[in-house]
Amino acid sequence: MKKTYHGSCHCGRVRFEADIDLEAGTGRCNCSFCAKKRAWNAIIKPQDFRLLSGKDDLSDYRFGSQQGNHRFCRHCGIGAFGEGYVEEIGGAFVSVGVACLDDLTPEALAKLPIQYMDGRHDNWLQPPKVTSYL
Repeated sequence: MKKTYHGSCHCGRVRFEADIDLEAGTGRCNCSFCAKKRAWNAIIKPQDFRLLSGKDDLSDYRFGSQQGNHRFCRHCGIGAFGEGYVEEIGGAFVSVGVACLDDLTPEALAKLPIQYMDGRHDNWLQPPKVTSYL
């Protein structure tokens, strides 16, 4: 069931709220960007995301296929969310950094289901062979 969560970057300049069903699963990807960042995200539709503050504090990084905008706070460097379009996962999306959700306790985070994606090979519907490093 969707619930509204509040999130932010480290310094608090970028703040958002998002309607997320965390029980439906969170994700970790092995593409070069996500693996190096150790990203842990929840994928939602754009209409379920609201940027509350910090639009002018965001920087953007794009690479490779140009399918995603990796947003990050230009002050503290934290990427609390990103946006993009990947047909294989349903088109337009917002990828919310689970660790940036301010409403979750460490105990709640530890219980979240995780799905692994093989973004390194654009094989989004299959987990990679090795996931323990993600």
